[in-house]
Amino acid sequence: MTNPSSSALHAKRIGPTLVPDRSRVLLRPFRPTTDDISRRVIARVMALPEAEVVRLAAQVLAEFSDRHERVEDFFRKRFAQVKIHLEPADQPLPSPERQLLIGAYFTHEYSPESAALFNPSIVPHPDQSGVPKGALRFILSLRATGEGHISSITFRTGKVRAQNRITLTPPVPFVTEPERVPNVAYTKGLFAHKLEEAGVQNDFCKRVLAQLHDDFTLKELHTVLAASGLTDTSDATAAWAARGILLLAESNYEVDFAPDSKLSQRVLFPSAPSQSNGIEDARFVRFQKDDGSFTHFATYTAYDGKITLPQLLETPDFVHFKFSTLNGPAVQNKGMALFPRQINGLFAMLSRQDDENILIMFSPNIHFWADPKILLAPAQPWEFIKLGNCGSPIETEAGWLVLTHGVGAMRKYCLGAILLDLNDPTRVLRRLREPFLCPNEAERDGYVPNVVYSCGSLLHGRELIIPYAMSDSATSFATVPLDELLAAME
Repeated sequence: MTNPSSSALHAKRIGPTLVPDRSRVLLRPFRPTTDDISRRVIARVMALPEAEVVRLAAQVLAEFSDRHERVEDFFRKRFAQVKIHLEPADQPLPSPERQLLIGAYFTHEYSPESAALFNPSIVPHPDQSGVPKGALRFILSLRATGEGHISSITFRTGKVRAQNRITLTPPVPFVTEPERVPNVAYTKGLFAHKLEEAGVQNDFCKRVLAQLHDDFTLKELHTVLAASGLTDTSDATAAWAARGILLLAESNYEVDFAPDSKLSQRVLFPSAPSQSNGIEDARFVRFQKDDGSFTHFATYTAYDGKITLPQLLETPDFVHFKFSTLNGPAVQNKGMALFPRQINGLFAMLSRQDDENILIMFSPNIHFWADPKILLAPAQPWEFIKLGNCGSPIETEAGWLVLTHGVGAMRKYCLGAILLDLNDPTRVLRRLREPFLCPNEAERDGYVPNVVYSCGSLLHGRELIIPYAMSDSATSFATVPLDELLAAME
């Protein structure tokens, strides 16, 4: 039996290490468990003397204004969302100070990185201005986990400098969520296709879609559904279809961050039903379109507390993000990773539908996937339990380089690599017999022990830069010379 520690090729750990930053907190809506509790909370605030309201509002602002940007605006926004619980409903609006205080009672802080900061991916930054010759500015995405084990996507920026020295830009103290883009249009043909693939297409759906324009908004969809007569659940089939239509619409959305915000300030927090318990393991890739321009895609796992589903994220600039559902019989399990360009006119994707092997599939439409084929099965002791990818393939002159993770005895995760044919990536040209990175003594303890894991690397010159997670707790960096890695493959 081969001992992974005897491998002739070892990644060089170069740091730095990113650990969870609990001081970076996000303003989030606080929702009591029932509407009755909400009404009673508001009634208690309404009963306070105005002088006490002014004092308490000033106290809240003094305590939290230096921890957030525009905290006062957030409180007033929350009041606008909960004022429906004012009793009687037609009473005059309370004073601005009382509105602010009510909003504060329905707000709380959430620390997205309080538990862990792990499973990174890395892409070149779209802005390389001012970068010294031979250096590269990059964007690092991370899975951040906080209270309730809810995962979101956070970001850092940094540079790779001479001798592959990594420097990270210190994150800003403020953390913000994006705003939903209003009146986003849905394409009726694509929407109908997604409904059909999801098994939510029936006569009721056809009647609803027939009343919508070729491009329709969520507001227009709500109007049509409201006019459909579904005021109760007497028609169970129609009610079920209506829920499916809304679920699909609410899971396909777009958001914007303030363009002048820092990248490390931006957090993609779960906001759709399918991802209510987490946006996990985003694998970002710089994707070249047919016209030579670039965008960024990320496949990620949406988790609603019961079901995990691969989904798609797109951004041209890390300011505007578009969330899309993926459909088709192959959209299941975890670990889908998109190739960085089309191959022979088709999108290509690595996956692991069977939770054991690396599979590959092709599609003319990035939103629909079927017919995955096994690309590689476990062969060495360090990968006997299962194999998976560590992010999107990297194009080299020798072939598509795919970093892999293998799971062995005691559920220990190590990193390896394979090489695929450039024109026919269903052909495995070479593979490492032994892993090049395994958890050492300093990395093996964490939320999930004995794990090193990555969701994407990049090639800088002839050096592979690998951000990797340590036992689902923190993140660091390693590097491997490309030529040595290729030479070590069999």
